[in-house]
Amino acid sequence: MIRYTLSRLRSLVLSLIVASLVIFAAIEVVPGDTAAFMLGINAQEDTVNALREQLGLNKSPPARYWDWISGMVRGDFGTSYTYRTPVAEIIGERLWISLPLAAYALMLTILIAAPAGILAATKRGSFADIGVMGATQLGVAIPNFWFAMLMVLLFAINLQWFSAGGFPGWDAGLYPAIKALTLPAIALALPQASILARVMRSSLLDTLSEDYIRTARAKGLTRKQTLRHHALRNALIPVLTIIGLQFSFLLAGAIIIENVFFLPGLGRLVFQAISQRDLIVVESVVMLLVFAVIMVNFAVDLAYAAVDPRLRSRA
Repeated sequence: MIRYTLSRLRSLVLSLIVASLVIFAAIEVVPGDTAAFMLGINAQEDTVNALREQLGLNKSPPARYWDWISGMVRGDFGTSYTYRTPVAEIIGERLWISLPLAAYALMLTILIAAPAGILAATKRGSFADIGVMGATQLGVAIPNFWFAMLMVLLFAINLQWFSAGGFPGWDAGLYPAIKALTLPAIALALPQASILARVMRSSLLDTLSEDYIRTARAKGLTRKQTLRHHALRNALIPVLTIIGLQFSFLLAGAIIIENVFFLPGLGRLVFQAISQRDLIVVESVVMLLVFAVIMVNFAVDLAYAAVDPRLRSRA
């Protein structure tokens, strides 16, 4: 297990280095002068040069890359061009919204998808199976932002059970904060639960057709015992892959949902930073999200090894 973990760690570090180079290079090729954009078209040349020097934009690309990446390693993400505030402080405030939202949405995804997928697999060909597959097809087809607007119309405007948007802050109490995140979490969870339920059903059906399952049944185990003790564990490997990818998507891909519900999370921060050309914020947030995605994949790889001991022996 130690060798397997070390090999995964090497891949993690290499992925982070490559990702940082790609992100920095992508930001570098953005046309235009950030300092001139911030000061406006009527700014004097000496003023633009002074701001460019203050922001470190007059340095060579390798020097700027080294300053950025070494600062991130130390926990110093730089200072926002727009807010004149440390980027780490801005990210920390927004992360306490995006991270709970992603966790909440993933929890709803699993709670919906796991029973639905197991029901569809164990009742293959029945009305329950057809109903689950029809519902998941609808869930995949409906855009989550459109579903979010429908929920705002129904639950916020007509029924007035929830607010239409905004976030009261964790200082207002756990219940108001969770309530504000409920509709966005449901909007994010619906398509992901549909995908996960279909993967769960397919994986479980493949597992139930294996010879060792028939052998277990022949030895006298009931269908429920066979499912619980043999089939589910082996069907989890592809499901874990999807769960890891979904958490990464829920954390990094909630820009539209956060804008629909006016949530001050990381997704909305990136959107605002791009529109304001606050490139240091864009670089730092995107790198942080990439780091989260890579760490989730690393955790999924370790979960693979825990579920399937054969992986540990191959390392």
